[in-house]
Amino acid sequence: MATPASAVQTRPTWKLYLELTKPRVVALIVFTAIVGTLLASPGWPPLDALIWGNLGIALASGSAAAINHVLDRNIDEQMSRTRGRPLPTGTLSNRQALIFAASLAIASMLILTLLVNPLTAVLTFASLIGYAVIYTVFLKRATSQNIVIGGAAGAAPPILGWAAVTNSIEPGALLLFLIIFIWTPPHFWALAIARKDEYAKAGIPMLPVTHGVPYTRLQVLLYTVLLVLVTLMPYLTRMSGLLYLAAALVLNARFLYYALALKLTDRAELPMRVFRFSISYLMWLFAALLVDHYIPTTQLPPY
Repeated sequence: MATPASAVQTRPTWKLYLELTKPRVVALIVFTAIVGTLLASPGWPPLDALIWGNLGIALASGSAAAINHVLDRNIDEQMSRTRGRPLPTGTLSNRQALIFAASLAIASMLILTLLVNPLTAVLTFASLIGYAVIYTVFLKRATSQNIVIGGAAGAAPPILGWAAVTNSIEPGALLLFLIIFIWTPPHFWALAIARKDEYAKAGIPMLPVTHGVPYTRLQVLLYTVLLVLVTLMPYLTRMSGLLYLAAALVLNARFLYYALALKLTDRAELPMRVFRFSISYLMWLFAALLVDHYIPTTQLPPY
C-alpha cells in the first residue's frame, strides 16, 4: 500500500534518501552479488573483493534506483503503490535526488576501480546505465518485452561479484546470470497482472496491458517451466551437488504449482502471492547454491 504523504513528510531526511535507494531491491541484488563472490573462489574469497566489491555494487545499485525515482516521478504520481514516495510527495526534489545518485555512483566507481579491479567497475557502470537509462527511459515505455530485455541489467550482480574475485567473466557467473534473467519475467509479470489498471492509467505497456491477462498468465507459466530447466544446470554442469539439487526441486515444484494455479484459476490474490513467493524462491535458491558450495555433496561423476 502507498505511504500517506503526511507520514512521508514526518520521516527523518536520512530515511527519505534511504527510500530512494529501494533498499529491499538492493538487498536482493547485493545478496546475489555476494553469492557470486563466494562461488568464484574454492575457499574463502579475498576480503577486498568480498567487502569493497559488494559495497561498490550496492552503492551503484542505490544510485540506479535513485535515478529511477527521478525518471519515473510522473508515473509514480499516478500509481497508488508509489505515490507516497519522496519525490511525488515533494519531500525531496529531483535535484536533491540526482545529486544523491551522482554521489553514490562516483563513490561506487572509485571504490571498484581503486580497491577491486577495473573490469568490475566497468561492468557495474554498464549495469547502472542499463537499468537507470536504457530500461527506465526507453524500454519501459517502448515495448511490452521491457522486462525481458531490461532484465539483463538486473541479472548482472552475480557476474559483478564473480568478477571482483577473478577479474574475468567465467561460465559459472554466466549461469547465475541466466537464472536471474529467466526468473525476472514471471516475477515481474505477476506483479504487472496485479497492477494492470495502474500501469494502463500511467501509459506503461506492460504485457497484461498490451496483450491481456490470460496471455500474460500463459507467459508466466512458460517462463517458469524454462526456469525449472535452467536451475537444474548448476547440478548438471557439476557446479553444485545434491544439496542444491534437492532444494531446487522443492522450490521449482512450488513455483510451478503457483504458475499453474495462476494460469488455470482467476483467484484475485494469486498474482501478488506469486510475486512474493518468487522473491523468496530466488533467495532460497541462491542460498542453497552457497550452502552446497561450502558443504560439498555428491555430484555427477566425471565424464
